Amino acid sequence: MSARRPSTLATGGMVASSHPLASQAGARVLADGGNAVDAALAMAAITWLTLPGQCGIGGDAFAVVRDPDGSVWTVNGSGYGPDGGAPDFYRGNGLAAIPLDGALAVAVPGAPAALAALHGRAASMPLANLWEPAARIAERGLPCSVKTRADVQAALHAIRADAGLASVYTASGDAPRVGDRLPQVDLARTIRALASDPSSFYSGVVAEQCVAALQDFGAPFSGDEWHACGSVPVEAALTGSYAEATIHQTPLPTPGWMVLQQAALCDGELGSSAFLGAPAIDRMARAAALSFEDRLRWCSSDNDGLERALSASNIEAGLARLSSRHPMGEFAVSGGDTTSFVAVDSEGRAVSFIHSLAFTFGAKFTVPGTGIVLNNRLGRGAYLIDGHPNEVSPRRKPLHTLNAWIVTGNDGELMHVGNTPGGDGQVQWNMQLLSHLLDHGLDPQAAVEAPRFTVYPGSDANTLGDAPELRIEGRVDDEIVRSLADMGHRVKVLEPFGAEGSAQIVSLQRGVLSGGSDPRQEGVVLGVE
Repeated sequence: MSARRPSTLATGGMVASSHPLASQAGARVLADGGNAVDAALAMAAITWLTLPGQCGIGGDAFAVVRDPDGSVWTVNGSGYGPDGGAPDFYRGNGLAAIPLDGALAVAVPGAPAALAALHGRAASMPLANLWEPAARIAERGLPCSVKTRADVQAALHAIRADAGLASVYTASGDAPRVGDRLPQVDLARTIRALASDPSSFYSGVVAEQCVAALQDFGAPFSGDEWHACGSVPVEAALTGSYAEATIHQTPLPTPGWMVLQQAALCDGELGSSAFLGAPAIDRMARAAALSFEDRLRWCSSDNDGLERALSASNIEAGLARLSSRHPMGEFAVSGGDTTSFVAVDSEGRAVSFIHSLAFTFGAKFTVPGTGIVLNNRLGRGAYLIDGHPNEVSPRRKPLHTLNAWIVTGNDGELMHVGNTPGGDGQVQWNMQLLSHLLDHGLDPQAAVEAPRFTVYPGSDANTLGDAPELRIEGRVDDEIVRSLADMGHRVKVLEPFGAEGSAQIVSLQRGVLSGGSDPRQEGVVLGVE
């Protein structure tokens, strides 16, 4: 399949993100002598402003990093719900599920701790220097984009109800016009404070402000769980094989294992199939369905569900079910509000980074005087289902949708680095991207532009029990759609680029970097020489 535009090429470094200013920030850091981790840290801060509905200081963040010596490691920044948040607390308040908006939806943000861990492990530039451009932009106000206006319109009622959000996004009483400047002086001050001392988010003045605001609105945080999330250790990546390459993925609480499971269920089957033909789509869709089934019945962030799902016996059972064309079950896949980016430097250091507030503008809850919008990951990720492995519980992190990946060859050489936002679509689209690259040899731009499909429903708490569909972009031939229906799929055809997501990929071959950025958002790839 030929891409609508060619991949970007460079030899001195490359970045790709969902917004031009974020890519510009990363490329500038690389051009100034910084490494890929420096670039990622700068890009993270800029995206708090360019994509404020998707990410922020009050969200979570995960990264996979490859060092120049070939070693691969991860940082995984997510947090606990409140110490007083046992199931009886929510039921006692008349709730059948964790709310998606407000103080009760919030988990302790992991992003500041993850960014501090990245910086401490591998950055070469001071954090204050890397984040000062974002602070300056916040101070003077970034022009409202089409994406931000749409996000504000989607959450307009809740934004108007929160004084902090309303002061920025509905100051005139309505959603901002495209091009309106959106200054955030409080956020600029917070960015500078955290750049000087990231730990203050968990044990200093900022922590006290966050906990007090949540307590004032009835969330049973003690402050101790906030402090407990302030340090993120460097962890080994989860690894699996596919098409004679090694995939490195983020560990729990992310669903990175689901990509590895799907890879094991599809390895050796897709390379000989027609690209995005009905048999290949059917195979990947059913593999995704099995992964969501395993996640829903077995997994939490603190049990052995991952090991059970990836065990040889379970993979063998999955292969048997795929061969027998076992009917797809009912799960729950939904989209999300997340953004991601990649950075590679001239030494071969690579970063795949993803961060999120969970849903649009998270819990729609701002900490007064800080500009920090808090996530709604607890409401999105934790269940209020008696005895379920992922039932809400103090000191249990809710399951996540975010994941990121790097692909290396047999001798550890860098091959590809990539990711995509998109809720429970992420693990499916990442598998599709890996197949496009490794089975069919697509270049990065062709891979991110390729038609996308999604098994609906995953395992988001708010969509459990929805009727199953196979949602597929309208660029797939009608004959293939009919064949999929004949195979038992309930197919829903979307707009030509209607599957969402915003995939970013940088590949390395023969010393040349090539990059692709998803046309479904405002993505841009930039190289440096």
